[in-house]
Amino acid sequence: MTNISALNFLLSFLKTFILFVFTAIAEIVGCYLPWLVFKQGKPFLLLIPSAFSLGIFVWLLMLHPTSAGRTYAAYGGVYIAVAIVWLRVVEGIRPNLSDTIGSFVALMGMAIIMYGSRV
Repeated sequence: MTNISALNFLLSFLKTFILFVFTAIAEIVGCYLPWLVFKQGKPFLLLIPSAFSLGIFVWLLMLHPTSAGRTYAAYGGVYIAVAIVWLRVVEGIRPNLSDTIGSFVALMGMAIIMYGSRV
């Protein structure tokens, strides 16, 4: 692999990964807000931004450059890692070693699915 093709691969990977991260955040927000409403007794008005966030999630998922099945499979790996970060940042719960290792394995799976046959 030449330096230019390696750089193009890295940029493509970073673009895809960042898009997956934003997609996961939109989905998690869209699902977390109803959880707050129904489990924590928060105002029903939170369902409005929840619906908006889920709409953004769907739109972002459609921006990915490959087939739907491969995109959904690879997205699952990033979703797992983002959900574990959410656990720490938003819910204030420190991930354990299994959470961390599982996230790493899921991210490796994402990379294999998205780029394994292209390297």
